[in-house]
Amino acid sequence: MKKGRTSPWAWVPSLYFAEGLPYVAVMTMAVILYKRLGMSNTDIALYTSWLYLPWTIKPLWSPFVDLLRTKRWWIVGMQSLLGAALAGIAFFIPTSFYVQATLACFWLMAFASATHDIAADGFYLLGLDEKAQSLFVGIRNTFYRLATIFGQGVLVMMAGWMETAWGNTALAWSLTFYLMAGLFLALTLYHGWILPRPSTDTRSTGKGGWRQVTRDYVDTFTGFFRKEHLGLILFFLLTYRLGEAQLTKIAVPFLLDDPAQGGLGLSTAAVGMAYGTIGVVALLLGGILGGWMASRRGPARLLLPMALAINLPDLLYVYLAVATPSHLSIVTACVAVEQLGYGFGFTAYTLFLIHIVAQGQRRTAYYAIGTAFMALGMMLPGMPAGWLQAQMGYTGFFLWTCLCTLPGIVAALRVKHLFRL
Repeated sequence: MKKGRTSPWAWVPSLYFAEGLPYVAVMTMAVILYKRLGMSNTDIALYTSWLYLPWTIKPLWSPFVDLLRTKRWWIVGMQSLLGAALAGIAFFIPTSFYVQATLACFWLMAFASATHDIAADGFYLLGLDEKAQSLFVGIRNTFYRLATIFGQGVLVMMAGWMETAWGNTALAWSLTFYLMAGLFLALTLYHGWILPRPSTDTRSTGKGGWRQVTRDYVDTFTGFFRKEHLGLILFFLLTYRLGEAQLTKIAVPFLLDDPAQGGLGLSTAAVGMAYGTIGVVALLLGGILGGWMASRRGPARLLLPMALAINLPDLLYVYLAVATPSHLSIVTACVAVEQLGYGFGFTAYTLFLIHIVAQGQRRTAYYAIGTAFMALGMMLPGMPAGWLQAQMGYTGFFLWTCLCTLPGIVAALRVKHLFRL
C-alpha cells in the first residue's frame, strides 16, 4: 500500500493515458487492423460501429460503480481486464477464426473501457480538491490526446514498419497488441501501488442503498425526458455529426484501399503518420482554438461557424476520391484540415452538452445521458456506412456524407436561441 500523500502528477497523467488508449484501440485501431487483414468495408463499418454500444448505455450501470466497490478498485480491476482483452486480441489475430474471437475481445475491451471511464472520472473528483481539479483538467485532456496519438499514430506506424520488414501482417499486428497488453499490465501494477486512497472513496452502503438507486434512476430519466425543447435537443445531438459519423468509418479504409478499388493505396505506416499523428495534432489544435474563441465571443455566436467547420471540410474527401493524388503531403494536408475543422466544430457540441443538456437538478447525470446520445449519434449512422460505400463507390459515398451534413447545420441554426433563454 502506498503511504503518505501522493502527488497528482504521479497518477493523473497515467490514469488518463490509460483511459484514452483502449478507446482509440476499439474505435480506430480495430478499423485499420481488420482492413489490413482483408475484411470488407461493409463488415468493418457494421462490426466496429456496434462497439460504440457500451459508451452509449454506460449511464445505465454507472450507479453500480458507486454501490459495489470503491472507484480505485474498479480502476485497477478494469485495467487488468483491458490487459487481458488486449492479450486475447493479440493471441487470436493469427488464427483462422480471428474475426469472431477478436471481436469478442474488443467487446470485452469496450465494456471494460466504458466502466473504467466512469470510475476514473469519479476518482478524479475524489482524489483532488477543487483547486487541483481546475489545475489538472488541461493535463488530463492532454494525456488523453497523447494516448490517441500513441495508439493510432505511433503503434499503427510501428505495425506498418513490421508489416514491411517481415511481410506478415498478422504477426505485425499480433505483436503490436501484445505490446499494448504488456503496457496495461504495467499500468495496472503501477496504479495499484501509486493511486491514493481518499477517505471519500467508499462504496455506497446503508439502508435503502438499492432503493435509492432505483429512485434516482426513475427521477433522472424522467427528469431528462421532461426537459423543455427535448425534441430540438435530441435533433441536435443525433444530427450534428451525421455526416462525420459515416465519414469516420470509411476514411481510413479509403486511405488504405488499393487504387484499383478507388482508394489511395497508402501504407499502414503512412496512415499512422497522416491520420493518426498529424491528423490528431490538428484535431487537438482545432479544439484549443474553438475553446479560446468560445470564451471570447460566446457559444451562440459561434454555433453556425462551428457547424460549418465540422462539416464543410468533408468536401476534401470528395477531392481526394476524384483526384487520387499520389503525393503524401497533399493527402496529409487534406486530412489535417478536415481534422482541424472537426476539432474546432466539436467544441459547439461540448458547449451544448454543458450549457443546455446538463442544466437541471442532476447536472452530472444529464450530461452522462447527453454523452450517451452523442455515442448513439455516431453508432447508428456508422453501421450502414460500409454498405453504402460498397454501393456508391468512394466518390459517391463522400458526396453522400456531404449531403448528410445539412441536417447538422440546420440543427445548429435551430438551437442557437436556446443559449439565450
